[in-house]
Amino acid sequence: MGGYDQKHYRDIVVMRFSKITFRTIITLACVQLVLVLTTPGCTNPSADKLEEEFNIPPHPAKPWVYWINMDGHFTREGITADLEAMKEVGIGGMIHMDVDVGVPRGEVHFMSRKWKENFKHAILECERLGLELTTISGPGWAGTGGPWIEAEHSMQHLIPVSVNAKGPEKFNQILPEPQPRVSQYHLHQTPRMSKALADFYEDVAVYAFPRRDAVIPDIMEKAFFHREPYSSASGTRAYLPSPVSYPEIDKAKVIDPKTLIDLTDLVQPDGRLEWEIPPGEWTILRMGRRSTGSNTRPAAMAGMGFESDKFSKQALTTHFNAYIDTLVNLAGPRPMDRKYGFTGLDHDSWEMSTQNWTHGFREEFQRRRGYDPWPYFPVYSGRVVGSREITERFLWDIRMTSQELVLENHIGHLKELCHKRGLNLAIEPYCMNPTNCLDLGAMADLPMGEFWNNYFNTSFSCLIATSAAHVTGKSIVPAEAFTAVQTYWRETPWTMKNQGDWAFATGINRFVIVSFAHQPWLDRAPGMMFSMYGLHWERTQTFWPLLRGYHQYLARCSHLLQQGVTVSDILYLTTEGPPHIFSPPTSAMEGSRLLPNPLSSGEEVLPDKKGYGFDGCSANILMERATVQDGRIVFPGGTSYRLLVLPHYKTMTPQLLTKIESLVKAGATIVGSPSLKSPSLSNYPDCDEELRSLAIKLWGGLESPDNTTHRNYGKGTIYWGGPSPEELYPDYSSTASVLEQMGVGEDFTSTGPVRYGHRRTEMREIYFLSNKSARQIQVECTFRVGKGQPELWNPVTAEMRPLLQYKQENGFTTIPMEFVPYQSFFVIFPRKGLSKASANASSVNFPKTTPVKTLEGSWEVSFDPKWGGPENITFTTLQDWTHRKEEDIRYYSGIATYRKIFDMPEISGKGVYLNLGRVHEIAEITLNGENLGVVWCAPWRIDISEVLKVKGNQLEIKVANLWPNRLIGDSAKPLDERITWTVEGHPYEEESRLLPSGLLGPVQIQVVEGITSK
Repeated sequence: MGGYDQKHYRDIVVMRFSKITFRTIITLACVQLVLVLTTPGCTNPSADKLEEEFNIPPHPAKPWVYWINMDGHFTREGITADLEAMKEVGIGGMIHMDVDVGVPRGEVHFMSRKWKENFKHAILECERLGLELTTISGPGWAGTGGPWIEAEHSMQHLIPVSVNAKGPEKFNQILPEPQPRVSQYHLHQTPRMSKALADFYEDVAVYAFPRRDAVIPDIMEKAFFHREPYSSASGTRAYLPSPVSYPEIDKAKVIDPKTLIDLTDLVQPDGRLEWEIPPGEWTILRMGRRSTGSNTRPAAMAGMGFESDKFSKQALTTHFNAYIDTLVNLAGPRPMDRKYGFTGLDHDSWEMSTQNWTHGFREEFQRRRGYDPWPYFPVYSGRVVGSREITERFLWDIRMTSQELVLENHIGHLKELCHKRGLNLAIEPYCMNPTNCLDLGAMADLPMGEFWNNYFNTSFSCLIATSAAHVTGKSIVPAEAFTAVQTYWRETPWTMKNQGDWAFATGINRFVIVSFAHQPWLDRAPGMMFSMYGLHWERTQTFWPLLRGYHQYLARCSHLLQQGVTVSDILYLTTEGPPHIFSPPTSAMEGSRLLPNPLSSGEEVLPDKKGYGFDGCSANILMERATVQDGRIVFPGGTSYRLLVLPHYKTMTPQLLTKIESLVKAGATIVGSPSLKSPSLSNYPDCDEELRSLAIKLWGGLESPDNTTHRNYGKGTIYWGGPSPEELYPDYSSTASVLEQMGVGEDFTSTGPVRYGHRRTEMREIYFLSNKSARQIQVECTFRVGKGQPELWNPVTAEMRPLLQYKQENGFTTIPMEFVPYQSFFVIFPRKGLSKASANASSVNFPKTTPVKTLEGSWEVSFDPKWGGPENITFTTLQDWTHRKEEDIRYYSGIATYRKIFDMPEISGKGVYLNLGRVHEIAEITLNGENLGVVWCAPWRIDISEVLKVKGNQLEIKVANLWPNRLIGDSAKPLDERITWTVEGHPYEEESRLLPSGLLGPVQIQVVEGITSK
């Protein structure tokens, strides 16, 4: 899930279908015919179904949920009710996890016979309903481990412990045994685990050398003993520095490898060493293999166990056979290409920290790095061997070897095992990750990000996930969405909209909402909670029956943003060595924080990309996948970039620079200065000379010029020089100036606070736009598209219409646009079958809306008696429920239905809308027996043109408020008189402030002229 509290780990933890009238059908048919007649080579009028799919998005576009099973609470009837409720409101799938976050334990214990029967039932129900079920790769929400992992197959460290001795004399002592270094996040262990942790030990090496003390202060991080969570631990570095030179170390503090004495064979099984000490002061260093103690978290009691060794295929296979295969086999053989049921695994945020050893590590290291690490193992103790330069290079090689073993033997093997069973693999590649996060994400079928509704800032993970997907040709990029702490039923689709639109603009195109707590009961509400976490996106939520419209919005946005490839100009290359958390320069973003959503906390800053889109790319991905076509750096799948920006980093391997040289020679443009040495001890010192020679060949020299200059090389160009950047990458303005010199304007600009995302297909340019502000705005938006009739597609209503007022010149289109608060649109340009509409038509794009009637007077209102409300009552005027004197209305939580009959004058040739004014919180509208859909966001209106009559219009509005009011009302009552029930406490008391509720209006009939929809 990502994010931690340093104190203890438990604490963090009806769809509105667009009306297709006869007129609409004819219009759509004409549009399709025009496309056919004007598109070269197009003979199939049904070849492009995007308009149809925008109205009713296909299954892959639907949002998902995290389906959270509290330890021991898992019932067959609850499973069916949960899954049917998900299906009813347009959810496409779920990520299942079984956790212990402090909720009182139930009776259906994890992995018991009954639990397995219920999990099988969930698989079969998902198949019946057309839902996908993915489960976490291990018990809890992170990792691959469990009670089936023995200590010898757990994550491991090479632990040093030293004693000092003085000779000449005989040494005859039992050496102290190196003790496990267990992370503060992995201290909750069963007695069996504690014993296994204490018992598992194996000597690796025992050295003696003239006395030297540890001098490397950050050895815990550099030697991968531990890595703090980047998302929450202050001071955790995104990458490790690599200076040109290191401070001189007094020779008296440096171990000369020639002085090492191997005492390993002299140590007896009980650890006793008998040795004749030579004259002088000596250090005896005992180094042993121990478990890191990393455990499944926060797993149900029956799932508590060690995390599997991330360097070992055998350890991963042991876990997979014991856990995943057990789940896969429950329902019997299934088609490998199944679309529904049990379809995938999720390797959630990396919360296992790091390891630096495994059985056979020395041999693997030697095979990969080309030299024997044995003389350098004392570096694990923080001591310097040979020199500080040699020591740091060895540590780099340790980390690089660790990364390769994780990617190949853990993630790569996990993916292989998944595919053999017809499962896909999703990965959240961040947090304590001991690799380059882009490399880890690139291994996934579905690279995932995460963004929090409050508490933590993990916006960077969305940039990681989208970058990994874009450069590896993955079309779907999910995100763990709206993760939160202590929201307690206060969030709604409207309060979530700005954050959600930020994620869409960033490149996320499937939301996995946190969370849907499994409800074991059919008669309790709000019911089961995921403790204090999540948005309570469960079937017991008050507005659950009205959520299809919001989910349809998410699906429409997701579907369009899953089309084609991203359009970006800048590719930021990360540093080579792990760990690395990709982050662009601060100046490339408008805003630098992702804070609690603005509708809850006032106007906040969200980190939006500026007008030149960008992605990150690791060295591995660049070397394996990048080519050059027509001056662009291109990846398989079609994503391309105009510029490669190198990190301002002093080291680079000759292999990487060789690849960069080949790209420039083939026509690529790069920005950045040469590195001056290799970070590795492999082939040292010849590797440095090889790198410098190649750099001089490419740049013409190694000294960076005072002013920015450029140099042609082969078919490509290198820009470099000027002031050194303060961050890893140059300031955005300097990179943008290079693009301007190349004649490339910004992809999107606006005269107001509008964010954007851009995808391109063979048929269309697809821009997603959203208003970042809580106010209505009128702006001019400029797109880097120079031809074609632009269209506006509204993902809330599925409306599609041409934008007739625009200007096209010099390869750009400028369109005057209007947005209500937090409103979003797609602006679509055809790439084939260009329309023949005038580029300077006088029709306005957003005609004025005029109120023609306010529905005043009384309303008949029905509350649900099940939740304590009156079945029928008359409101003489629209009024906040909390202002009523009746307690059963003031404290009511749930859905109430408003009814009114009204007449209208004859209206022709105009669009007619019903505007609800103020609504708390979401409403469904039925007029004259026709369900028109749900209103959940500004402008709080719905099209009634097709069903409005002159006389006797029968209007019905269902309105849902939130749970806190009923919880406040119940707090003063004895338990047996309360209507609500929760598995845990909540913060609401009798004195708590009631939340505004109901339909407040004014409810108006509005007309708008001049809009033609298709």
